[in-house]
Amino acid sequence: MEYKNILYEQEDHVVTITINRPEVRNCINFETNLELQHAWKKFRDDENGFVAIFTGAGAKAFSAGWDLNDAAALESIGTYDQFRVAVHNSEGYCGYTKKFDIFKPIIAAVNGYAFAAGLESCLLADIRIASDNAQFGATERRWNIVAGDGLCVRLPLAVGYARAMELIITGKRIDAQEAYRIGLVNEIVPPEKLMSRAKELAKQICELPQGSIRTDKETVIRCIGRTVEERTFIETEGILTMFVRGDKHTEGAKAFIQKRKPAWKDYGL
Repeated sequence: MEYKNILYEQEDHVVTITINRPEVRNCINFETNLELQHAWKKFRDDENGFVAIFTGAGAKAFSAGWDLNDAAALESIGTYDQFRVAVHNSEGYCGYTKKFDIFKPIIAAVNGYAFAAGLESCLLADIRIASDNAQFGATERRWNIVAGDGLCVRLPLAVGYARAMELIITGKRIDAQEAYRIGLVNEIVPPEKLMSRAKELAKQICELPQGSIRTDKETVIRCIGRTVEERTFIETEGILTMFVRGDKHTEGAKAFIQKRKPAWKDYGL
């Protein structure tokens, strides 16, 4: 696919996906949605892509949400059966937000506004780094638009029920400091240092053996909504991956005992 609304760049093992519509504050329209879905699957399936950074072009916005031009034009969703099939087959309406099959680390570099579908998009990330001028909000409240890209699913997992419901119900904006206080973002940096910090962290993660990182992320995802006993079984199943993936699961321990640097085979893939 040729991308017109996003940028897909790769440096060594770090992939950067950028919503590239700064003239409309990186709002996500139908075409951008399809491009994002393609890009995320490309990263998911790329053996040389270890970590992804997700951001928006320009200095004003990560993404201000769903393009309201598309929203205004959408007057029909078809028949009930058509919509039901579309919902169950959907990867997301504003990106790859309805899927949970990327087990590689994702870092969101949130520059400016992350509103509505923009907030939902940054929730796709495992780690969120925000510029100190970033703002967050479920602003779809203002337009009577239902959160359809994982907001009601992912936000409570990130900040807890009460904080999530406050944002979802009121639609209020919060700044980077408040987002940090409630656990929505992991770190705040000046705007000019946002991408360099995201890349620094991504490269640090790339230097680690990737097999165990992906197994543990998959375990966390699969445990959501399970009983405590079921979660322990899922976690235990992850141990099996140490014996079947390409790296040697004993290498780290041996290197420590022998006082040397671990020699990971193919970065632990």
